[in-house]
Amino acid sequence: MSAPAGMPAADAEAPITVFGIPNCDQVRKARAWLQSAGYGYRFHDFRADGLQAELLAGWLRHVPWDSLLNRRGTTWRRLPESRRLAVTDQLSATELMLAEPTLVKRPVLQQGQKTLVGFSEPLYRSFFGPPSGATRS
Repeated sequence: MSAPAGMPAADAEAPITVFGIPNCDQVRKARAWLQSAGYGYRFHDFRADGLQAELLAGWLRHVPWDSLLNRRGTTWRRLPESRRLAVTDQLSATELMLAEPTLVKRPVLQQGQKTLVGFSEPLYRSFFGPPSGATRS
């Protein structure tokens, strides 16, 4: 596989990991897109596998904390208002996401040093190139 425009060749050859929860619609769409495009990937379930501080810190080097924190989901809405209001910066957001990994916007896709948050077909096409249906690993 050749590297997509703007992606270092080493990243294009790195394994793909999709992070999320299996019943999330956006995660299902991302996984289906990857499968239909022939990309192999590993799935990391936040509920079963947890979220490590080092992993979150790595994402936050590439993605702003307020883009990574999911304020639209059920987990956020169920938090006490005082806890929601206490999230004012990267440190407080990090502490909350580590305590409640389902507060991470999903899916997070990582390949090498590249990180994508959320799913849309145009985003994935621009990252990987158009799906060809050929099997890749």
